[in-house]
Amino acid sequence: MPQLNPGPWFLILIFSWLIFLTIIPTKILNYTSPNELIPVNAEKHKTESWDWPW
Repeated sequence: MPQLNPGPWFLILIFSWLIFLTIIPTKILNYTSPNELIPVNAEKHKTESWDWPW
């Protein structure tokens, strides 16, 4: 039975994981979303302390 011989199947497993771990993540990370978030205003707003009436 060929599935009992680990020689060719182990090599196929190693090559497929090599493809999954090297080629596919680079293609996914190079994808850019069409709706990139752009900050409208980067300056901080000046906040004032609250004086409680009591």
